[in-house]
Amino acid sequence: MASFKGLVGEGSAALPHVLAVDDSSVDRAVISGILRSSKFRVTAVDSGKRALELLGSEANVSMIITDYWMPEMTGYELLKKVKGSSKLREIPVVIMSSENVPTRINRSVFHGMGTHACYILLYSVVAALVACMQFVFLLV
Repeated sequence: MASFKGLVGEGSAALPHVLAVDDSSVDRAVISGILRSSKFRVTAVDSGKRALELLGSEANVSMIITDYWMPEMTGYELLKKVKGSSKLREIPVVIMSSENVPTRINRSVFHGMGTHACYILLYSVVAALVACMQFVFLLV
């Protein structure tokens, strides 16, 4: 089970910082809007490559939410790079997909199981994820 303690600023009122990665500007806007209305700080980028650039310069990302299917670099490839980095591997990664492809789900879950779990979600459950995260923050 993933630990969400790092998502809440310890000893401060800092908002948890979520990196949203999606090549669709509409999906980025929806994800960002849901998270911001739930009191998360959000940085949205349009590709896995831009996400890695940001992660290289931004030290306080609490979680990554990424689309699975993007040009240049899929969400799975981003997951592999994050989990393969000693600096980034502790960041929980959520991969979203509007497709139900069991082989993708199994591969992503297997590769993401390190210190934190990797979840494959349909877009329709992003709001439920936010509600769950808010509940977890109350427990921390």
